[in-house]
Amino acid sequence: MLYRTNPVNQKPLSILGYGCLRFSRKGTAIDQAKAEKEMQIAIERGVNYFDTAYTYGGSEVCLGKFLSKGYRDQVNIATKLPHYYIKKAGDMERYFKEQLERLRTDHVEYYLMHMLNDIAAWERLKTLGIAEWIEEKKEKGQIQNIGFSFHGNTENFLKILEAYDWDFCQIQYNYMDEHSQAGRKGLKRANEKGIPVIIMEPLRGGRLVQGLPKTAARLLEQENPRRSPAEWGLRWLWNQEEVTVVLSGMNDAAQVEENVRIASEAEAGCMGSHELEVIEKVKAQINHCMKVPCTGCGYCMPCPAGVDIPGCFSAYNTRYTDSWYQGMKAYIMCTTLKTSPTNASKCLKCGKCEQHCPQGISIRKELEQVKRHMENPVYKIAKIVSRRIGKY
Repeated sequence: MLYRTNPVNQKPLSILGYGCLRFSRKGTAIDQAKAEKEMQIAIERGVNYFDTAYTYGGSEVCLGKFLSKGYRDQVNIATKLPHYYIKKAGDMERYFKEQLERLRTDHVEYYLMHMLNDIAAWERLKTLGIAEWIEEKKEKGQIQNIGFSFHGNTENFLKILEAYDWDFCQIQYNYMDEHSQAGRKGLKRANEKGIPVIIMEPLRGGRLVQGLPKTAARLLEQENPRRSPAEWGLRWLWNQEEVTVVLSGMNDAAQVEENVRIASEAEAGCMGSHELEVIEKVKAQINHCMKVPCTGCGYCMPCPAGVDIPGCFSAYNTRYTDSWYQGMKAYIMCTTLKTSPTNASKCLKCGKCEQHCPQGISIRKELEQVKRHMENPVYKIAKIVSRRIGKY
């Protein structure tokens, strides 16, 4: 297992992290025995970063039960505060206490604001005393590093990054999201600030493995028949020195072994120019399936009506390049679950955005298509539910 040093505290982190969202299940419950076997293999092979969250049904309890069997001191626990549930100052303490009980521990090495997607959400937390609460927890040693996980556009990521003295951050990043979400620009800025960057969705939930267009999969196989699409995606990430830990939602012993093998070989700079060219060709094949040729450059922003134009197009494209589910998930998370929604139906058709688009996209027309295909009955139900649980 290779490690990269956390520049904040100089401690080593395994470049492969264990994502605890996708444990196998028996019926509606997590298969504890199977999950423990897989986690034990990971720890024995050197994985020392385990990522979970309050809202990952049963995940914290499963991890805590396993670690209490003598593994706690060998790993860093990362879990997340569901800030969108916070209504008053006391809620922060209540949720955190419950998480410690679930995890059977008295401290958390890495604690995140979960899905902190826009600066307004952070400003709201500040009015409830979040900064003072964090400081108290750090002084008591109950939280060692504070960070945030992010789904949104680069502009919002940079604002949040500068809004507080964060110890680390977690972003969605892979070769298809190089210029969307926080993107390479956000990755490099976080690195410049000297904080670790944890990567989630390195393979877009497996879509860059099972969901590749046949032409793209063929390109990878022709280049190296012994290297899986997953290995290509992971190596692309670890090739970049700014990446600290890459999370993988492993739920199979063979998958753990395979990922550990890759994480024992993939150093920064491990991919040559020819291999990177192959990745670009794969991206071109995937992009060929896209509905809107948006690169996520952001020249169309800001929108006077508050539409996240690149975010809308990214989710819309994901629906066709990945799957309907992934596209809808991205659209709801990146445009709707914000203090001020940024969905396509807010477009006033003023046309200001089209004056600056280097791709010459008919943005107003395409946003109308996004509205038509994405703001369907499923979207409307999710919007109502989100309002009820206080995410607005």
